[in-house]
Amino acid sequence: MSKLWGGRFTKQTNELVEEFTASISFDKEFAEEDVEGSLAHVIMLGECGVLTEEEVTQIQSGLITVLNKIKNDTFEYSVADEDIHMNIERALIEEIGPVGGKLHTGRSRNDQIATDMHLYLERKTKHFISLIEQVQQSILEQAADNVDTILPGYTHLQRAQPISFAHHLMAYFWMLERDKSRFEDSLKRISISPLGAGALAGTTFSIDRSRTAEILGFMDVYPNSLDAVSDRDFILEFLSIASTFMMHVSRLSEELVIWSSQEFQYIELDDSFCTGSSIMPQKKNPDVPELLRAKTGRVNGNLFGLLTVLKSLPLAYNKDMQEDKEGMLDTVKTLDGTLKLLAPMIETMVVKKENMKKSVQHDYSNATDIADYLVNQGSTFREAHEVIGKIVLYGIENQKYLLDLTMEEYKQFSPLFEEDIYELLKPQSVMNARNSYGGTSEQQVRNQIEYGKTFIQT
Repeated sequence: MSKLWGGRFTKQTNELVEEFTASISFDKEFAEEDVEGSLAHVIMLGECGVLTEEEVTQIQSGLITVLNKIKNDTFEYSVADEDIHMNIERALIEEIGPVGGKLHTGRSRNDQIATDMHLYLERKTKHFISLIEQVQQSILEQAADNVDTILPGYTHLQRAQPISFAHHLMAYFWMLERDKSRFEDSLKRISISPLGAGALAGTTFSIDRSRTAEILGFMDVYPNSLDAVSDRDFILEFLSIASTFMMHVSRLSEELVIWSSQEFQYIELDDSFCTGSSIMPQKKNPDVPELLRAKTGRVNGNLFGLLTVLKSLPLAYNKDMQEDKEGMLDTVKTLDGTLKLLAPMIETMVVKKENMKKSVQHDYSNATDIADYLVNQGSTFREAHEVIGKIVLYGIENQKYLLDLTMEEYKQFSPLFEEDIYELLKPQSVMNARNSYGGTSEQQVRNQIEYGKTFIQT
């Protein structure tokens, strides 16, 4: 069968070229969006008098038949028809005859594919916003159960100060909230209609682009036809937000891997999110968080891939831009799988509170509070800092922790020490002393959890 654009050509397309340039293997993902855009376009053409009422009815009926085949997985895609637009147009013409060819009046494949991707990405972005909230909800639930659970807080992966485990978890809640906010804000730039911009310069037909935008639920219309068909900023922004989101997921995943190791034993992941070893029967491997860490790389790669494709393209459309789809689709698939795994994995993990508690009883993470204590007793902070450094060195050399030292030993370093130092150095006291806004005290963490609940819409 001849190409729909074949009038200009005297030779058939080389088979290798046909396979190499065809995009139907992946852009069939936009099949429903393509029909949706076409339905809006034909309604507008009828309202503007470009098509007759009868022609509009015929084309609508044919498109709905094609759409049903797509939804029922009975639609036959052909590489010979190159892309999703020509596959659907070919099927439409076969369904209703030559009148189907009038559907393409006043538009181009250039604005058509851009419309498809805008519709697709808008739907997926809203989906991801909803899934992020499910992960946030699982964090809130674990946090609520662990407000008084103490673990060592780290800087440089060295124990720093005792903190609430709920406080640590809530840090990821707010990272996800920023990711969600970025996705929400991006909808303003996704929900713009390029339909009717034509190949690059608009069309000679009297069409109403605002009407198709209204039918499709877009917030706005591209005011420049060149920009409409060549803009992929909305995909770059999606990939950028996705990369930031996956970076946050990777950080959380790294901690889950560390915490579930024999060296830490702070948590245990549910068996359904782990695998075993083919040779070492004792192993329980945290494969899911490990893979989530790794998949961050492919999402980053998709972002850099599209940046590279677009970096030196002249206006307007170029075939290079066919490369905008596979990376986006791969990222969509990766985010969907990631988010669907994260929520139940966090929800079902077992927190080993006693192991965390033991850790903060066998370190020097309460040292800073001694410095604060001495300052309140009249010392300068610099003097206090030096005193504590000597006390910690003494403890290390004598294999004693700060709560193990006698008052006589404390007095060797400063006469300002009194018996109340022991109550102050208890991990629970150290944690609850951080009662400033956003701090790790139980009261502040409870306040933070309640505040977090106000950001969950579902």
